[in-house]
Amino acid sequence: MPWRIAAAALAGYGIFVGGMFLVQRHLMYHPGDDLPDLALSQIAGIEAVTLTTDDGLALLAWYAPARDGKKTFVVTHGNAGHIGHRTGKLAELAEAGYGLLLVEYRGFGGNPGKPNEAGLYRDADAGFAFLAERGVAAEDVVAYGESLGTAVAVEMAVRHPVAAVVLEAPFTSIAEVAATHYWYIPMARWLVLDRFDSESRIARIDAPLLILHGDDDGVVPAKLGRELFDAAAEPKTYWQAPAGNHNDLYEHGAAMAVIDFLKTNVHQD
Repeated sequence: MPWRIAAAALAGYGIFVGGMFLVQRHLMYHPGDDLPDLALSQIAGIEAVTLTTDDGLALLAWYAPARDGKKTFVVTHGNAGHIGHRTGKLAELAEAGYGLLLVEYRGFGGNPGKPNEAGLYRDADAGFAFLAERGVAAEDVVAYGESLGTAVAVEMAVRHPVAAVVLEAPFTSIAEVAATHYWYIPMARWLVLDRFDSESRIARIDAPLLILHGDDDGVVPAKLGRELFDAAAEPKTYWQAPAGNHNDLYEHGAAMAVIDFLKTNVHQD
């Protein structure tokens, strides 16, 4: 009977959606099995350090101090891989004298714990505390986020005074990204547990903002980055790579865009 076929299809769809809901954090976070290897880093002078979170985790991170009075970036990366995968693109910033603290999340890079939204915020908070202990003043810190990490950077810029914020391939919220990719699940945006809602926070940032996005980004559509930019307060700058995708912005000149932005918008000794 047709109604039985429809009922079976509906039941199957419900089971599918329920399964997606239950495994969503496995779909969101992809730490991989390999570990960051300091010997393979492309940033000269970077060292392994330990960040201690307020819930008692000891996390690996990599740190290269700033030179010549330059700012220090607190880098929160995307949802896949580890900090070792980011040194190639960030090397140009280090070569220009900027400091880098590459925050590794709980559950990533061999670190203990399991990732979730609140946990990633705690991990980044630990990075800010580490820099304060090393004598790096708040006015010398730049919050830098990549993809998923852009939401962490936004939250950090709300919680902590910073010199500037740089967001590479950001989104309005994970709920909107989910709605884009899982269009066949109409309720996808309401089922997301870790929402990373940057759009509701971005206007509270009291620092110069730079958003970097590629027009051909198939992971986080550029329109979500533009919508986030529109919601932000001034001063703000939007830089786009016409042929850039989600992972190749530094091949299109993003490093120089970041350096020029800081020279123009942020006082440096």
